[in-house]
Amino acid sequence: MLEIKDLHVNYGAIKALKGINLTVKEKSIVTLIGANGAGKTTLLRTISSILKPASGLIHFNGEVINELPPNKVVEKGISQSPEGRMIFSNLTVKENLEMGAYTRKDKHNLKDDLEFIYTFFPRIKERLKQLGGTLSGGEQQMLAISRALMSKPKLLLLDEPSLGIAPILVKQIFEQIVELNKKTGITILLVEQNANIALSVADYGYVMETGHIILEGDAGSLAKNENVRKAYLGE
Repeated sequence: MLEIKDLHVNYGAIKALKGINLTVKEKSIVTLIGANGAGKTTLLRTISSILKPASGLIHFNGEVINELPPNKVVEKGISQSPEGRMIFSNLTVKENLEMGAYTRKDKHNLKDDLEFIYTFFPRIKERLKQLGGTLSGGEQQMLAISRALMSKPKLLLLDEPSLGIAPILVKQIFEQIVELNKKTGITILLVEQNANIALSVADYGYVMETGHIILEGDAGSLAKNENVRKAYLGE
């Protein structure tokens, strides 16, 4: 579904991504792990066309999407739940969800899609009239994922869904991510510092370090890799 070839991204004179090659198969969960500053968020922002590559290609379902504006990338079927959630704090939960559907032409289907989201995140339904800024961290994360789902993506980009959330809610959110993938077939590219939980839910993984992919493989093998365990699993 997604194929990235020799991708280079710069911030001025700083080389953030240095020749990234990465593939995401349809209906899979692929995780990208690595330390802060490795370039993980930069990669997701480039896929979403928020950042433009200096060189390289991004193919989505066989089409090069490098030059598309961000809204057209969403229309093609890629949606992102960003690092730090970035919900609209001054809008209600319901309004946040509606913002996620702004590119859609089939507005008559929104009610059914909202009901679908409520089955995954019942707390969202309980708080529809609350302002986004009044939600807890975990609830805001659920809202950010739900907002991304409202565009009906084929590929969902999740950037640090565990960040700043209580451990019990982290477990719940990741269980829901797996259920979402299994029930709907939505492909997921997951960026996550919590390597233990990321590798436990993913089919395939990449390890990123200072703008390079240094290791890749099926998630189970990476979880057993001695270097990965020492560097990222705290062993």
